[in-house]
Amino acid sequence: MKRTTIPAANKRMPAEWEKQRAVLLSFPHEKSDWNDNLNSALSVFVRIAQAIAYKESVYIICDNTQKIKDLFCSTNNMSFIELSTNDTWTRDYGVISIEENGATKLLDFTFDGWGGKFDAHLDNDVNKALYQKGYFGNTPMETIDFVLEGGSIESDGVGTILTTSKCLCNQNRNGGLSKKEVEAKLKEYLGAKRVLWLDHGYIAGDDTDSHIDTLARFVNKDTIAYVKCDDKDDEHYEALTMMEEQLKEFTTIDNKPYNLVALPFTKPKYKDGVRLPATYANFLITNYALIYPTYDDEADKIAGDIFKKLFPNLEIIPINCLRLIEQGGSLHCSTMQIRL
Repeated sequence: MKRTTIPAANKRMPAEWEKQRAVLLSFPHEKSDWNDNLNSALSVFVRIAQAIAYKESVYIICDNTQKIKDLFCSTNNMSFIELSTNDTWTRDYGVISIEENGATKLLDFTFDGWGGKFDAHLDNDVNKALYQKGYFGNTPMETIDFVLEGGSIESDGVGTILTTSKCLCNQNRNGGLSKKEVEAKLKEYLGAKRVLWLDHGYIAGDDTDSHIDTLARFVNKDTIAYVKCDDKDDEHYEALTMMEEQLKEFTTIDNKPYNLVALPFTKPKYKDGVRLPATYANFLITNYALIYPTYDDEADKIAGDIFKKLFPNLEIIPINCLRLIEQGGSLHCSTMQIRL
């Protein structure tokens, strides 16, 4: 009897600059940590939503749909979804879109509040609720018993995953797996052909154990934009310099050196004596725009000029995110693109 061989699934994780269906946002509310100055936080989320919705759909999770709708002059391209959440960081609990055998599939990984630092039981159920309510249409979704946050991984769309060992190999994520064990998971779930590991670099005030989207980002399959610190007296100088040296050692999937583009570092930002995680690496690529965070800093314009050169075909939109970093995240952390 002839045995039929079932081919393994052909998987890949699309790059952020590939075509998106929508971007997911989750607005602050009275029961979240934003309640100390809720209106100032909401105003930032409104600006982010408006910037995306100009030409792309936005799914807005909120605790009161009418209240949030009333914050907008126009709700074109916006869908408002009433769900209970712990917090706003959809990058880390939103679905991760992959392509499997040519079709989109959504992956619902476990979110545990960055290694149990914060309560996340409501956030961990968001994707299941969105799926049950039909917001993902007929796109299949798989729930996976493995902790993985969207902000911890970068994809070039052709098989490379860029990440940090401090996060993915942390004892507070999946019990502390080795690089080899994590790579096996990324190959299984995301179709990764290889994993590039950064072992150095951090941003003070970041609760995520060095998410890659605070440090280094793929701009295209041959280019990485990364945070650089030139001030030898700054606490970040040594770690970010070592990160830069490691980036110089990386090669593309075609075995060529990466085009490395340094992003500036802001002057230190503080609240109540605690340094805040200001980073220009936390930008968002949409179908028509590059939206990047600003921090009332002289480097804001420098970063904007760099982005104009990196993304000549996209509109460059700055949004002041000082309020966001007071809670430990920034613009990219607040968003998650979805392919349907």
